[in-house]
Amino acid sequence: MQTKQQQRTALITGASRGLGLALARGLARRGWNLILTARDEQRLRSVRDELSIITHVAAVGGDVTTPGHRHALAILARGHAGLDAVINNAGALGPSPQPELFDYPLEILAKVFEANVVAPLGVLQAVRDELKPGARIVNVTSDAAVNAYVGWGGYGASKAALEQLSAVLAAENPSLRVYWVDPGDMRTDMHQAAFPGEDISDRPLPEVRVPAFINLLEGDLPSGRYVAATLGPVVMEGEAA
Repeated sequence: MQTKQQQRTALITGASRGLGLALARGLARRGWNLILTARDEQRLRSVRDELSIITHVAAVGGDVTTPGHRHALAILARGHAGLDAVINNAGALGPSPQPELFDYPLEILAKVFEANVVAPLGVLQAVRDELKPGARIVNVTSDAAVNAYVGWGGYGASKAALEQLSAVLAAENPSLRVYWVDPGDMRTDMHQAAFPGEDISDRPLPEVRVPAFINLLEGDLPSGRYVAATLGPVVMEGEAA
């Protein structure tokens, strides 16, 4: 756990459910201060109330595709004396079930790219002056970014764009650690929406992936692409393996 002198602050988008919520809970237990955002304000308030018992939590509901909301997040970050980590977890699946590309509505594709590519960069641009030296940036991606799954062309293309954006961001900012992370299949609302009517109970809960993300946030791994299932938990000084 952190001492008061070592306190760190993370901004997590899409923090009201799924992986974002699991990460917020995991970091709260490790003493991180949290700035949380999500579109579902009621659920976000419940998360804030739950986690504020064990750490400092600031939560503001809104849509990260909106410039005004990203500006509000930057103001919160400034009030916390900067950010040690930004986790771009919020995103959009697109139509459900996923259509093949010849049938993909272009106006919806534009919105998917806005949510999955433009908004994460917009968040980073908004908080760039609040990033502490060596801050970690985590962009949540997907195996659909690198595999040609039928019906996943829109979502996959947006995540492929996010990965290239992340790689260039890392090259342009060697003082930061930039990670683009494939969390793998998980038992989440978004994954269920991708497979309507199917039983996804065999997928792991998002909590299973949290140690891998903590490895990136608290360890010393270089910038790059990571698959959460291949990363073990980081062992900090004074902790048991």
